[in-house]
Amino acid sequence: MNRIVRPTSIKDIAKAAGVSCSTVSRALQGSPLINHETADRIRRIAHKAGYVPSAVGRSLVTRKTNTIGVVVTTIADPFMAEVVTGIEAAANEAGYSVLLAQSYAEGGRETIVVESFLERRVDGVLVLASRMGARYTPLLTRMRVPLVLINNQFPEPFEHSVEIDNAPASRALTEYLIRLGHRRIAYIGDHLGHQSDAERYNGYRQALDLAGIALGPELVAAGDGRIEGGAEAMGRLLDLSHLPTAVVCYNDMTAIGALRAARAHSLVVPRDISLTGFDDLFICTDTNPPLTTIRQPKRRMGQLATGMLLDLLAGRKCEPHVKVQGELVVRESAAPPRSPDGVRG
Repeated sequence: MNRIVRPTSIKDIAKAAGVSCSTVSRALQGSPLINHETADRIRRIAHKAGYVPSAVGRSLVTRKTNTIGVVVTTIADPFMAEVVTGIEAAANEAGYSVLLAQSYAEGGRETIVVESFLERRVDGVLVLASRMGARYTPLLTRMRVPLVLINNQFPEPFEHSVEIDNAPASRALTEYLIRLGHRRIAYIGDHLGHQSDAERYNGYRQALDLAGIALGPELVAAGDGRIEGGAEAMGRLLDLSHLPTAVVCYNDMTAIGALRAARAHSLVVPRDISLTGFDDLFICTDTNPPLTTIRQPKRRMGQLATGMLLDLLAGRKCEPHVKVQGELVVRESAAPPRSPDGVRG
């Protein structure tokens, strides 16, 4: 029978060094109260014995766990994955670990996850695409744990947040289509009422208004931010007798669904209709054709939000609301229209 080997403890090191447990603890923490020779001897004994500091024990003393809780809607979303990559990089560099949980885009579930993080004594929390937003304020006042939202979807602003400046980015995308010669431009949004959808729709409307282009209500359709919803919304637009010549989509997943629907209707993109997305997911270069879209600096957003959280933990001043700018990425899914008025030929 194999004997289970107990991990080396501070008590073991103290016995081997002939000192008290408190002396060992101070030496391993680099306390100036322990003389240099004694501290070196204790560290050598600890290293030889393979001693690993207990994070739980350390947290009881420091009241810090050096962990950050991160809430995402779903780990299956490639946008979330890239933001989390930025969070982990910044957190690990600062000596923090990351705990990850999913909210499935449900406000009630999101609150439960955040409260469970607080019960685990995380030092701070980051929430991506929050459905709760300002509703967190009473909870955080009670728990005294800093929280930063990334791309908050709640209509009211939160105390600390990092987000994409949606309206100017969407306006720039729509203006690009107008410069190509499009006048009948549709918009596929998100029926779930996200704040980001409202802002992107506003940017789209601003571009049309500035160009003096009237918007027909039939040119606005709602998806669900996913491929299937994008395909269904695009199908409704393609059933119109007077087709749009271009479509601005809420996000890249919606645009991929729209591309699928266009093919099902025997339309070639961009020869027959132009499509654009928003996010610049890694799959945008692999669609056929590659997708024109708005690039969100996803990893940088994760790093900025983590930096803001670390500043709050350290008591440093920081900018409470950070807006990053999107970048128009022109690929092959948009081209000048064959028929500017969209009449079927």
